[in-house]
Amino acid sequence: MRILFITDPLDTFKTYKDSTYAMMVEAAGRGHQLYFCLQPQLTLSSGVVEAAASALHLTGNADDWYRLDAAVPTPLRDFDAVLMRKDPPFDMEYVTSTWLLEVAERQGARVFNKPQAIRDHSEKIAIAEFGQFVTPTLVTRDAARIRAFHAEHGDIIVKPLDGMGGMGVFRVGKDGINLGAIVETLGNNGARSLMVQRFIPEIRDGDKRVLLIGGKPVPYSLARIPKDGEVRGNLAAGGTGRAQPLSERDREIGETLAPVLAARGLLLVGLDVIGDYLTEVNVTSPTCFQEIMQQTGFPVAGMFIDALEQAVGAAH
Repeated sequence: MRILFITDPLDTFKTYKDSTYAMMVEAAGRGHQLYFCLQPQLTLSSGVVEAAASALHLTGNADDWYRLDAAVPTPLRDFDAVLMRKDPPFDMEYVTSTWLLEVAERQGARVFNKPQAIRDHSEKIAIAEFGQFVTPTLVTRDAARIRAFHAEHGDIIVKPLDGMGGMGVFRVGKDGINLGAIVETLGNNGARSLMVQRFIPEIRDGDKRVLLIGGKPVPYSLARIPKDGEVRGNLAAGGTGRAQPLSERDREIGETLAPVLAARGLLLVGLDVIGDYLTEVNVTSPTCFQEIMQQTGFPVAGMFIDALEQAVGAAH
């Protein structure tokens, strides 16, 4: 297969933990040809969506890990698979890319995850579809509603809808100290909606990443355990990753959501689960492949490329 990866700049990759890198290594090891472009290198020209794509060669050297050929404008339909692996923020440029990728799909391109599905699934609000797994949750820009929610539940989490890596996540305890300032700042004085949730004490045991690949859960999660004094388990916020078998509840959540989301064109999904509760449905560029692979030996990247090969084969 000819596989195009749309990613952040390759120089920003931390190859020892990057999930996209793990995908590349697995695909190259099977003889697939790798290509690379950045999001700004997507173009609609004369009605055809193309990318200024460079052939990508892995060197096997962790410090100097790739070589790129000169970029060549190539219609996306000429690749066997296009993997959208650009990290958030999910801004208007990201939305524009999903529109371009949809045009490419109509021209015969096979894009994973499906661009419409990426755009349709707010990574935070998507949990509302699966209310049986969700802690009490409020999405609003109304400060009075947030205060009432706090009065009811006492201990809450407030976060923006477009954050990643734990950015902008605040806990407000029973005393309510700084609630007003937090809501005003995160919500830009009522201009932006916020998500507010009842605090889940089991965060001390980790914010679990449960990966869904090709409609099935990976049998291990990565519990991202907050460092002392933190309520955020995100690795980007200093959390420690511990791979562990799925709990019975993790498996129930994963097996319920996996076929539903796969049917919508979401080949890879990263669920966030704290305790027994689903907190996010990540569809843009889910991670944690390498941590699970290194700690358990389970071939997450192999499972992903298996699913990709099957999906491309089914489309031919």
